[in-house]
Amino acid sequence: MNPFQNILAGQRQFFNSGRTKDLDFRLENIRRLKKAIIQNEAAILAALRNDLYKPAYEGYLTEIGLVLTEIRFVSRHLRSWVKPRKVRTPYFLWFGSSAIHPEPYGISLIISPWNYPLHLTMLPLIGSIAAGNCTIIKPSEYAPHTAAIISEIIERHFDSHYVAVIEGDAQASKDLLKNRFDYIFFTGSQTVGKIVMSAAAKNLTPVTLELGGKNPCIVDQDVNIDLAARRIASGKFINGGQTCTAPDYLLVHQSNKQKLLDQIKVYLRKFYGEDPQKSPDYGRIINKRQFDRLAALLDKGEKVVGGQTDPDDLYIAPTLLQDVSWNDPVMQDEIFGPILPVLVFEDLAEVVSTINSRQRPLALYFFSNQRNNYQRIIEEVSFGGGCINDTLAHLINPHLPFGGTGSSGMGGYHGKASFDTFSHQKSIFKKWFNLDLPLRFPPYKNKLSILKNILR
Repeated sequence: MNPFQNILAGQRQFFNSGRTKDLDFRLENIRRLKKAIIQNEAAILAALRNDLYKPAYEGYLTEIGLVLTEIRFVSRHLRSWVKPRKVRTPYFLWFGSSAIHPEPYGISLIISPWNYPLHLTMLPLIGSIAAGNCTIIKPSEYAPHTAAIISEIIERHFDSHYVAVIEGDAQASKDLLKNRFDYIFFTGSQTVGKIVMSAAAKNLTPVTLELGGKNPCIVDQDVNIDLAARRIASGKFINGGQTCTAPDYLLVHQSNKQKLLDQIKVYLRKFYGEDPQKSPDYGRIINKRQFDRLAALLDKGEKVVGGQTDPDDLYIAPTLLQDVSWNDPVMQDEIFGPILPVLVFEDLAEVVSTINSRQRPLALYFFSNQRNNYQRIIEEVSFGGGCINDTLAHLINPHLPFGGTGSSGMGGYHGKASFDTFSHQKSIFKKWFNLDLPLRFPPYKNKLSILKNILR
């Protein structure tokens, strides 16, 4: 017996009623979501604290604030997005017009991760609602307190025939994926992303995969070391380093290595004090499994700063590692924790070749005052998205689609890109009745030369 058959059947019936396609219905439910999040702000922040030891400021900045900003942006623009978009019609299609009509897919499945459990659930949900879909959400069981508050919010404010939350472990995800959905949106690891894509293929269901990767942070020769150090330290160690777009390793010009490391150490003390474990602003590793995996990565390389661990507290200090190689375990896979390996380079061509020889990263950060150099990185290196002279900031601009490429993912969202992701773009050509040209119809005798002149 399929445990989710009744929920899916109810959502299918509700979608077929046509209610979700009504623009006012969509806007009303987006506003309802906003109101529910604001009403439950304290409970959300408490849940994030329990799951990740996330400070209230950081929880609001990276979770609640991003969701409310997305809601505001989508609410302002949705009326224009849902309208058919007229496009040009080539002259050889005489007496007609062309337009693209966005329409919802139907039932969306959103499988969200544990590292930003509210933000990475709600942003796709906003896109699904805006596009006119029904939605089933599967939050991560590794952030149980936040999953519970998400479930409570959705259950209290939305009809389950419209939006429903399924809690549970990996088996619940597997059972869900046995069903036919019209769209699947997954955020998580590459390993699980392959499982999701394989399950989707059985029903030819389109997917968006937001995965991870080893994100390079490159520091050029001509650069403001102080600003670079501050922005790198912030982007790397926020949320305990458990950010899919965090700098995964440093590639710093040989001439700047020591100066940069010294300045990052200065900012780590400013951010978290002499003992980050006592700081109210520094997070914890999500669970023992992830802690053990990260702690094992500290065995190779010299610890420039940090390296302290406490398994009972799930604490790993902000750590800089030097004297590492590409063969060390810390450089094999995405770190997803507060460990930053440092490598050096002398020539930018070496950097381009090194990054391009590996799987495409989700994000890339380049610090330089040389326009030619950062233009070269943008043009010659393939990656999902990133920043010049900053880290993570590209995520908070709703005008910029966010997503990966290659092994770091497929598809994008945020702002209008979310609406487009959860919408099928239906192409319509409308022909007038008052005139028809005989050139397109049989018999074709003596028409080929005319056709060639038209289409060339």
